[in-house]
Amino acid sequence: MNHRILLALLLLPTSLFCQTFTESNLPIVVINTEGVPIPDEPKIPGTMKIIDNGQGQLNHPDDPGNIYDGGIGIEIRGSYSASLPQKPYAIETRDAQQNELDVSLFGWPEESDYVLLANYNDKVFMRNVLAFYLSNEMGHYASRTRFCEVVVNGQYNGIYVFGEKIKRDKGRVNIAKLDPDEILGEPLTGGYIFKCDYWTTSDSWQSPYHPIDHPDFNVRFVYYVPKPEDIVAQQKSYIKDYVSAYEKALYSDKFDDPDLGYRPYVNTNSFIDYFIVNELARNNDGFKKSYYFFKDRDGIDKRINSGPVWDFDWAWKNIDECPIFAATDGSGWAYKVNDCWPDNNSPGWQVRLLQDTAYANETRCRWDYLRQDVLNTDSLHVWIDNNVALLQDAQARHYLRWPILGLNVGTPVIGPIPTTWEGEIADFKHWIDLRLAWLDANIPGNCWTTSVSAPTTEYPIIFPNPASDYCFVEWPNHLISSLPVLFNINGDRVVIPSQINSGTVKLILDGIPQGFYLVKLTDNVGEIQWLKISVIR
Repeated sequence: MNHRILLALLLLPTSLFCQTFTESNLPIVVINTEGVPIPDEPKIPGTMKIIDNGQGQLNHPDDPGNIYDGGIGIEIRGSYSASLPQKPYAIETRDAQQNELDVSLFGWPEESDYVLLANYNDKVFMRNVLAFYLSNEMGHYASRTRFCEVVVNGQYNGIYVFGEKIKRDKGRVNIAKLDPDEILGEPLTGGYIFKCDYWTTSDSWQSPYHPIDHPDFNVRFVYYVPKPEDIVAQQKSYIKDYVSAYEKALYSDKFDDPDLGYRPYVNTNSFIDYFIVNELARNNDGFKKSYYFFKDRDGIDKRINSGPVWDFDWAWKNIDECPIFAATDGSGWAYKVNDCWPDNNSPGWQVRLLQDTAYANETRCRWDYLRQDVLNTDSLHVWIDNNVALLQDAQARHYLRWPILGLNVGTPVIGPIPTTWEGEIADFKHWIDLRLAWLDANIPGNCWTTSVSAPTTEYPIIFPNPASDYCFVEWPNHLISSLPVLFNINGDRVVIPSQINSGTVKLILDGIPQGFYLVKLTDNVGEIQWLKISVIR
């Protein structure tokens, strides 16, 4: 087809692609703003109902909302994705007075802030969902999601991913709440969420350090929690100084010393797993934007954690961005994105971390372990096939609404563009297979020589917390001499399966009732610690 014809097709009013939408096996989200166009910001009032009649049952747009039926505030969200025809949205559930209203959707923990991620830039619909799933399986919080079909002001809008917005909350990023009047002592030390992302001078600070491989690059960090408009001067100074102290240690001559270097400042497990998920996806954005970090109060966990993972619509494919991301043989390191002269500079921390032999060895060990489990090739294919079956009927409607199969729209992709969804799925699997093979051969480190002193921190930690199916227990500077023991609130021992890998204990919780439990830890010299875990259903 002539390119001018294609362009004209894409510029036609979207109303020409309207269709009758009567039923779906996916949840249906119906949004109504009484015809008022949804702006980029601020949020405008509207209503939303979510219909999900359960597994094996069909949902209809005129069914009553049984997951939610009430008020919302809604706006267009995102940066590049907001420029595409299928708009992504940020949603806040509200009461009749337009106040935030915490609700539990799909059985998730109660909250008020959610997202509808569009799929115009993801023809397999799974790029974000797969990354979130993998991070969750590795033991970290990532946004809970559900595929759904969406109707906005009476118009069918295709397949979306309904998910949780990244937020400080006991059911999301579970760190202490930091109020504006907490400006001294222990309360001042957490909790914070900050990120690398597009910035302004009023919502960010500039690091006094520069990426080790690009000393001419400046790096800025964006305040996220507390929000830029809420964070006070003392809190700004604290988190800036703490990150600067970490960077000073990271770039010092003794950076790989377990006590004098970077290790007391960071949860290396979180950094390694973040690295693995984003490198598996060869995520163009993963180390330069939507790059989140969080820090709790010192008395809980004084280390900087990497994550949650976010923003994978430019990932899992070969894109016309720079040689790193254009390679068609599965090669290339996403963490070296500064070599591409990006639109937002990466701090480049991974470059320095991987110069520590012990850290590189830990990374190799973690990769090898995950390849036997959650990153097993067959397991990934089964996960994809299960979602193909789930989306089979809806994808046909989606591509009637957005007839873009065979067209190079959204992220500029290199190579032939499949003309069918089945072709897109085949390409997706093939891309993952190539990437796995390249990473198998190129992940740094040697697992059999791993030897590292643990970071200096006296506090055992348990995460995620609250948990549902499983949680992980770490006691970084102690050797756990026996498996943790779980007790209910009546003091009765609860027998559950446990697994140990590299000093981290995984507790399987899917067979016990919802409630609060105590975990007893004993180290190799008999010291005992107790942790509290909340199990949710």
